[in-house]
Amino acid sequence: MSLRLPNPALSPQDAAAGNAPSLSKRYGIAIVGNDKIIDWLLPFLESYRDTNSSLPLYLIPYDDNVAMTRRAADVYGAVYVGEEPIEIDKLSHELYPGIFNSNRRRLRKLQALALPLDEVAYVDVDVILFRDFTPAFGRLEEGKTEFIVASPSFEYVYNDRRDHYPFLKDALLFNDGFWVTSNKFLKLSDFIDTVRDDAAIFHDVRKRGQLFAQPLVNFVTHRRGLKIDLLPNVVAGASHESFYKAPGVAFRDGKPVDYEGKEIYFAHWAGATALPRSSVFDAAWTEYSRAAWARFKK
Repeated sequence: MSLRLPNPALSPQDAAAGNAPSLSKRYGIAIVGNDKIIDWLLPFLESYRDTNSSLPLYLIPYDDNVAMTRRAADVYGAVYVGEEPIEIDKLSHELYPGIFNSNRRRLRKLQALALPLDEVAYVDVDVILFRDFTPAFGRLEEGKTEFIVASPSFEYVYNDRRDHYPFLKDALLFNDGFWVTSNKFLKLSDFIDTVRDDAAIFHDVRKRGQLFAQPLVNFVTHRRGLKIDLLPNVVAGASHESFYKAPGVAFRDGKPVDYEGKEIYFAHWAGATALPRSSVFDAAWTEYSRAAWARFKK
């Protein structure tokens, strides 16, 4: 399948400042899914169709339970990534040898780094998108901005032993449910090499408690010294907020803003134990879910 180049929707300020993403670059979004989470996957895909269909979408299979997932990829024009993630699965076995496979496979999000893209935005699938992601591309710069995240995560990355390691002292800890980077700055081989050299440090500092990919993505970016920045620092008017229980959220013209009036790009049901019901973003999720199931069953 040939790649679709983005059709940027730029603000006049961005255009005047020369911040338009280069049309010669290949930008895209990556997600991971399977049939077990089809109730999350379909609303995500519908929100993608509504807000970001100008960007190619890559769907990475979580496992082999993908009959409905493959059909969903066809319905929404996503690229189903059929290559076996041999190196990633090997890495997950080495890191977490006593862990059940379904948890180890959370590392399959790293396959986003091997896609044929100049820049990729990885997004967890328990998300709906509210705005065009095009302004988040073309912002990477060597030595300044090499890895973009939306939200900090202070409690779910490392334990207190991080203080023993100077390279972690002032590191920005982040939620790995959204990031933008380029394989110019971060490759799958960087994860393999870092684990080979520093697995003992990683296991010493990583937070336990059903956390697998998030501590690893943080650790590798920190250990390799990537320049990490928050989305609002690189996209004017963007909010760092995405949590589904965020306080002070309001909707303007159908799009959410945070308590400061900054634009929320997506909502993330991180840690949710049930499908959305009554929080501030749930009506939008429910509508996307209804429309997606109707489209999927045609």
